[in-house]
Amino acid sequence: MPTTATVAAPATTRKPPLPALTGIRTLLALSIVLFHFTPSHLGPLYPFVDNGYIFVGVFFLISGYILTYNYADRGSSFNRRNFWVARFARLYPIYLLALIVSVKMLEDEWAVRSHAEFWKGIVLTPFLLQGWSPNLATFWNTVAWTLSCEVMLYAAFPWLIRIPWPKTAGRLIALLMAIWAIGMVPHSLYILLNPDHLTGPVTRYTSTYLVRFLKFTPLPYVCTFLVGVILGKLQHVLSITPRQRFAVAAASVGALLVVFYGLVEHLPYLLMHGGLLIPLFAALVLGLSGVNPVAAVFACRPLLIVGESSYCLYLLHFNVLILVRKYHLSQHLHVAALDPWFSYAFVILFSLAAFRFVENPARRLILTHLSTRPRATQTTSS
Repeated sequence: MPTTATVAAPATTRKPPLPALTGIRTLLALSIVLFHFTPSHLGPLYPFVDNGYIFVGVFFLISGYILTYNYADRGSSFNRRNFWVARFARLYPIYLLALIVSVKMLEDEWAVRSHAEFWKGIVLTPFLLQGWSPNLATFWNTVAWTLSCEVMLYAAFPWLIRIPWPKTAGRLIALLMAIWAIGMVPHSLYILLNPDHLTGPVTRYTSTYLVRFLKFTPLPYVCTFLVGVILGKLQHVLSITPRQRFAVAAASVGALLVVFYGLVEHLPYLLMHGGLLIPLFAALVLGLSGVNPVAAVFACRPLLIVGESSYCLYLLHFNVLILVRKYHLSQHLHVAALDPWFSYAFVILFSLAAFRFVENPARRLILTHLSTRPRATQTTSS
């Protein structure tokens, strides 16, 4: 009687956790929150908060890096369907929650947009497609344009990971720098050619069609994500001692401090938004991907607690803070004297609750019903 043999998929080794990268996501997310809703008297934190827009690109860098770190050695065992299901389970429940929480914002959208543009936004946004339209990228939830970028990058990742990347550290570093330089070309050309005939430099308040394309649509972030992918490949092939990794982490932190406290005011906004500092952040990510004193600072427990919910914090903070202020929540709770810090604490606690009671349960439910991965391994899907 004929029998069938089952060929086991190649085994993959579970990667060591990188807690410092969870911690740094807390700092990045909080900087973006404070950038959008900046309190007074920030003192030495002001240069980081005032330039918090820079950290959105760093999230794309870390995303490409973490995915490659976790999936680079899967080979033929890489299952595209399970990967996309895991991404959907990770992103969409909180995205949907943010839209539900933000329904009141549609009144403002109706008031400032044409009817055709409004209904186009209504159709595109639930499908995470609004970011492909520069004029609609910030529709309904201002910060959610990044999800349009993430969806495109995640859709392409199963093929990106199979590209025959260089095998040596030197060539990977050279390619990383080349990809970064290519990514800076559109922003540099805009500054050189000034196609909108602006009378002054581009600022965070400049809102022409081309500037919004460079700031909010997916294509300008492809190279930043690819830098993260290459960095993940580099992490796999690089032979580096803990002392050397500490040196990389310390040097990158020092360089970033010099930039933020001494140079940032003199650097063009559009280049900064486009990823001018990405090589320094790439070095920092590499330095934090191991055990050393700098990584230990970023891996402290308070940062890890908030870091786990950093996606919730990022996606919910903008509209939740607007609603908190619009409905005078601090006054109703008789804590107005504690504002704006009460509002910040509220949105952090709200994000932690969303992570625990919405993101995690919904993620488990989606993986259970849609993933073909054995149930025992679904909870560890990245």
